[in-house]
Amino acid sequence: MEDKKQNAATRAKEKYNAAHYDQVKFTVRKGGREVIDSAAEKVGISRNAYILKAVIEQMKRDGIEYTEESPDE
Repeated sequence: MEDKKQNAATRAKEKYNAAHYDQVKFTVRKGGREVIDSAAEKVGISRNAYILKAVIEQMKRDGIEYTEESPDE
């Protein structure tokens, strides 16, 4: 019974995420994820927030405005 609940909860989360978020996948060399994780941890934010912040900062330098208020932390 607990497996059914967990699976239902997982399905609900996946459905919500699919409706509200876009996912972007990129590849780094072996060990790169750990370097990014370490940098993000050092400044106290998640890997996702760290990468999104870097992308937004580059977009600003390129003269492109990003409309989201701030990355999730």
